[in-house]
Amino acid sequence: MLFNSFIFIFGFLPVVYVVFWCLPSAKPRYVWLAVSGYVFYGYWDARFCLLMAFSTLVSYCAGLAFLKYQDPRARRWALVVPVCVDLCLLGFFKYAGFALSSGQWLANQLGISVHLPVFDIILPVGISFYTFHTISYIVDSYRRVIRPTRNLFEFSAYVSLFSQLVAGPIVRFRQIETDLENLGGAQRRRWLVPGLMFFVIGLVEKVLVADTLSTFVDPAFKDVASLSTASAWLVMLAYSFQLYFDFCGYSDMAVGLGYLFGLRIPRNFNSPYKAHDPSDFWRRWHISLSTCMRDYLYIPLGGSRHGEVATVRNLMVTMLIGGLWHGANWTFVVWGAYHGALLVLYRLAPKLWDALPRRGAQILMFLLALLGWVFFRSPSFAVAGEVLHAMFTATAGALPPNVGVLACMLLVAGYWAMVGRNTFEFNDGASATPMRQALLAAAFGACLAVMAGGRDTPFIYFQF
Repeated sequence: MLFNSFIFIFGFLPVVYVVFWCLPSAKPRYVWLAVSGYVFYGYWDARFCLLMAFSTLVSYCAGLAFLKYQDPRARRWALVVPVCVDLCLLGFFKYAGFALSSGQWLANQLGISVHLPVFDIILPVGISFYTFHTISYIVDSYRRVIRPTRNLFEFSAYVSLFSQLVAGPIVRFRQIETDLENLGGAQRRRWLVPGLMFFVIGLVEKVLVADTLSTFVDPAFKDVASLSTASAWLVMLAYSFQLYFDFCGYSDMAVGLGYLFGLRIPRNFNSPYKAHDPSDFWRRWHISLSTCMRDYLYIPLGGSRHGEVATVRNLMVTMLIGGLWHGANWTFVVWGAYHGALLVLYRLAPKLWDALPRRGAQILMFLLALLGWVFFRSPSFAVAGEVLHAMFTATAGALPPNVGVLACMLLVAGYWAMVGRNTFEFNDGASATPMRQALLAAAFGACLAVMAGGRDTPFIYFQF
């Protein structure tokens, strides 16, 4: 079920919302949120629900073990076993085929006669995200950052919360623990207006901006050999903004949906294309992932505490794993290595970068991010090579169809992403004035018109 679908907006959401606020206390609300999350998730494939339920039970039992046992050895077992179970599930469904195909390729290159099996494994939607939720809960419980809950339905509601289940943000239990505990006393009217504003703005970002840009990007990547230099740059500009508004739109809708149910989901994007250096970019892009990678991987590896060489190693390992987290493809690994190299270069020579004019540094960082998106978008190195060749070698050819529409969309998207206010800034202390209400109503109507005239378009990050 997609946020940008009529069945969600006029069917699922109103029913879940009305029933939720009719329930008298926190416990039945936990149950209702958990049930609605499984219904939402099972809309794709009901079999996926069993996998999520198993992961939920394993992590919930780990929390109970931390409450029961204080012996360090027992606590370590309660940490290691469930984390390994979650990682094994993620590894099998997401990376088993990739590992086998990579092993087969390596064996062929070495002249080794071996025939590894080929598995056609269906990737459960959102498995990377809810696995991060369960693992972060286990680790934070072990570290005594949070007190594990004894309420199975409260924990199930947290893991299966439909607003952020399939594409984030990655919400740690401690970030919404207070709201969950106080769910019985949540006030419906307090968060109604910001919830609707976030949802509608996110819908605009997805339907009117990202999906429009995708009509130029997707056909181009099906025939990259015909790209001219100008069209290659235009397509990559379009994809850079498509990816941002698609994922930021989902995250903003998730925040809005959280508000509608009395839960404050944290910000996932803070105008990343306004960043002035690689470090600033990762403080702004996919914040929930970057902070999780920092807290659960980079810092445990040693962070920057053991000298420059170790810091460089830790940065590269973190970004390589971050790249692989996005997908079972070597192009994602290269994308992670690319951003790791940018972070290392900035760390080694920050004064050179910081000496640039502020606007010049912003444009440079955007162009460097754009180059990285070539590997992120390309299904293979061959495709990425074709696109980069067209971008940096003078190549004649036609411009994309309807280039005037594309130019207008790039101007709108570019201004919004690189100069204008993001959704949190727009809603910061904002009141629902009649003008704002009219603009949002018109924008919502435009989204519905586009949705009625087209097809449901999944969010890009569903594949991760």
